[in-house]
Amino acid sequence: MTLLRLFLFLLLAGLGLLAWSYRTATADPVVREAEVSLAGWPARQPVVRALLVSDLHVAGPDMPPSRLTRIVEQIRAQRPDLVLIAGDLVSDKRWATRTYSLTQAVAPLARLRPRLGMFAVLGNHDHWRDAAEARAALTAAGVRVLENDAARAGPLAIGGLDDAFTDRDDLGATLGAIDGIGGVPLILSHSPDPFPAVPARVALMLAGHTHCGQIRLPLIGALSTMSEHGDLYACGRIEEAGKTLIVTAGLGTSIVPLRLGTRPDMWLIRIGPEQER
Repeated sequence: MTLLRLFLFLLLAGLGLLAWSYRTATADPVVREAEVSLAGWPARQPVVRALLVSDLHVAGPDMPPSRLTRIVEQIRAQRPDLVLIAGDLVSDKRWATRTYSLTQAVAPLARLRPRLGMFAVLGNHDHWRDAAEARAALTAAGVRVLENDAARAGPLAIGGLDDAFTDRDDLGATLGAIDGIGGVPLILSHSPDPFPAVPARVALMLAGHTHCGQIRLPLIGALSTMSEHGDLYACGRIEEAGKTLIVTAGLGTSIVPLRLGTRPDMWLIRIGPEQER
């Protein structure tokens, strides 16, 4: 009887942990906030409220388009001037109960109409699925796709670095594109891995991809961050060599529809002049 009770206890504890992890994965994302001061900010130019999201991973059961629609309303409530999307729009995980086309996946984004526009880079899942379809779907939703290219958004020159995880990034081309349009530079990347190579004159980089580990166990930490730097650039705000890196935990999930120790999140980043520090 003692062994049977122990087995039942462990079984119930395991089921409870799975239920908790699924509930965490499907919870409303936390809105994390940051202020970043950048050199060269134009005089009398107001602070830009940039909202960073990543890793939508639209797929059943945890992220159907209906859930993304609710998150879009949450984004709208933050009243951002600019929305930046750091890739991985869909998920083709083995345990998905349903997959969606890229058009279905990103359609809810069309409800966003930030003052300075929406910009995105592609992630590894987008390239694995169909990069051309991803570009077309984002464009139809009003999102400009940057692939080792740059675009102006108010005072900012946004350099969009293509996916480093699948070796499609070209930092030199991206920096050249930033220089060609002028403005206060920042880099949007799916993976944080290129961060050490970014020159100091680009003082802000935004990324996703790691899910902040997605499954973080007590004492052990993250089972995987899918980064060549391990935990170093896996989550949150990192200051290094005069530069700032912000890595979001993302909205959806990969491999399994579970999160443990890592809530889904988005970042509202107030970007402004150095004197605001």
